Amino acid sequence: MQLSIIILNYNVRYFLEQCVFSVQKALEGIDSEIIVIDNASSDDSCEMMKTKFPHIKLIENQDNLGFPKANNIGVAQANGEYICILNPDTVVAEDTFSKILNTKNWQLNTGIIGCKLIDGAGNFLSESKRGVPTPWVAFTKIFGLYKISNYFGKYYAQHLSENESGKVDILVGAFMMMKRELYLKVGGFDENCFMYSDDIDLSYLVLKAGKSNYYFHETSVIHYKGESTVRDGTYMKRFRQAMQFFYKKHFKKSWFFDVIMQAGTVVFSLLKKNQQKNEVRNIDEYIVFTKENLKLELSKKTTYLSDFNHFEHQSQKNIEIIFDTTSFSFTEIITFMKLNKSKNISFKNYILSSNYLIGSNNSNDRGQIRLL
Repeated sequence: MQLSIIILNYNVRYFLEQCVFSVQKALEGIDSEIIVIDNASSDDSCEMMKTKFPHIKLIENQDNLGFPKANNIGVAQANGEYICILNPDTVVAEDTFSKILNTKNWQLNTGIIGCKLIDGAGNFLSESKRGVPTPWVAFTKIFGLYKISNYFGKYYAQHLSENESGKVDILVGAFMMMKRELYLKVGGFDENCFMYSDDIDLSYLVLKAGKSNYYFHETSVIHYKGESTVRDGTYMKRFRQAMQFFYKKHFKKSWFFDVIMQAGTVVFSLLKKNQQKNEVRNIDEYIVFTKENLKLELSKKTTYLSDFNHFEHQSQKNIEIIFDTTSFSFTEIITFMKLNKSKNISFKNYILSSNYLIGSNNSNDRGQIRLL
C-alpha cells in the first residue's frame, strides 16, 4: 500500500465528515487507506463514521489520549509506505496527495513534506512553513519583530514566499506527509507532550536524523483551525507547558532563557486567546454556486450561479458564497477562494450527505455549522 491517511478527531463531527469526503475524492487512483482515531468524543462523530463511512477503519479511544499518543496508535495500524497526519478540520484538494507523492519530491534526504494551508476565508496561513523556534527566534515571534524585517523572519521561514517551494525546518501538524519508516525511526510524536508543540518536536527530530523538510506550494489545503480547542485557561496552560517541554528537551538549560520563555509563552498564549473573536457577520446576499436544481432555505436574498466566471464582486455588500460540493471539485473551490478573498466575502461549503453548511470566517475563530 502506498499511502495511509491518519485523522485524529475530537468532537468535530461535521468537520470530520467534510474532511473524509474530500480525502476520499483525493485518494481516487491511489492505493491507500484512511484511519480515523477518535479521542472519546462526546458528540456523534463515531456514529457518523459507522453510518456514512462503514468501510473506513475507526479506532475508538475510551479516553482523550492527546494528539501524540492517539496519532501514534493510528500509525501503528497503518499499512502505507507513506503516511499523512491530517487534521479533521481540513479540506484537501483532489490533486493534493498525487502531487506530493510524485517521486521527484522524494529523495534520499527527504523528511516531511507539508503544503500551502489557507484558512476558511482564503488567506494564506503563515504556519505552513516555519523555522526552529530557538529562544531567539521565538522571542522575535512573540514580540512581533518578524513584521519589521525579514532579518527577524526565521519563525515563519520568510526566506520563502508562500508561492515558493523549498526547504524549511518546521511543518504544521495539520498536514504532514512522510515515510512511515522514518516516522517510526525517530519515535513518532513524543507522548510526553499532550498537544501543541508535537509537530515542532517531530519536525526537529527529523532534522536531527539528517533529513530535510520541505514546504510544497503547488497544492493547497483549507485548515479551519481551532475546531477542537476552546482558547480558555486550560488551553493557555497546555500551550505554555508544550513550549516549555520543547525547550527543555532540545536546548541547553539556561535560567536567563527560562525566564524569557516562561514570560514569552504567557504573553503568546494570552495573545492567542484574545485573537478568538467569534465575529458575527450580517449577510446582505447569498450566492450559491451549483449545477444542480438546488434550493436552500436561506434568510436573505439568494442568487444561484452555475459558473464561477459569472461572479461579480460587489464591494459594498457583505456576501456569503456557498459552494455545492457535489457540483464543483474542492480544487476549483479552493482556487476560487484564493482568487476572491475579501473582507466582505465569506465562504461556506454545502455538504449534501448531511444537508449542512460549513466554514469559517476568520482563522482565529471557531468554525460555523448550519444545519438545513
